[in-house]
Amino acid sequence: MKYTTEIVVELPRDEFIKKLDNPENMKHWQRGLEGYEQLSKNPGQEGAQMSLSFKMGNRKMEMVETIIKRNLPEEMHTTYDTKGVHNIQKNYFKEEDGKTRWVSESEFQFSGFGMKLMGLLMPGAFKKQSKKYMEDFKAFAENGTSVQDL
Repeated sequence: MKYTTEIVVELPRDEFIKKLDNPENMKHWQRGLEGYEQLSKNPGQEGAQMSLSFKMGNRKMEMVETIIKRNLPEEMHTTYDTKGVHNIQKNYFKEEDGKTRWVSESEFQFSGFGMKLMGLLMPGAFKKQSKKYMEDFKAFAENGTSVQDL
């Protein structure tokens, strides 16, 4: 399953990247994030991995983020792996009149019957979640609004 989401954030691209590229800020815009741990000696660089722990409702989820391309401030591509799901994220950042257009191309590859079925029956839920993360980042970047305060 593939789809693209985008949003314009009212910040110059260099400020946008500083906020997006700081793992300490993830808790302010990634709902359900309970913690993260750097798994590599080269955090933030190509090939680096980080473990992320989420709680969504009563469900806990662990995933591993791997940076596959880091060409900031123009683009950053990552993968996310958790049980039954491989997610490829290609993020592009375009400077537009002092604002930043964030375009995210998402590809989900499912394994196992349950996850394949969920991907077939609920593709909108994945796109909605991606868009929500972008909207939450925009609120944090522009206004300092944290999902922890909601």
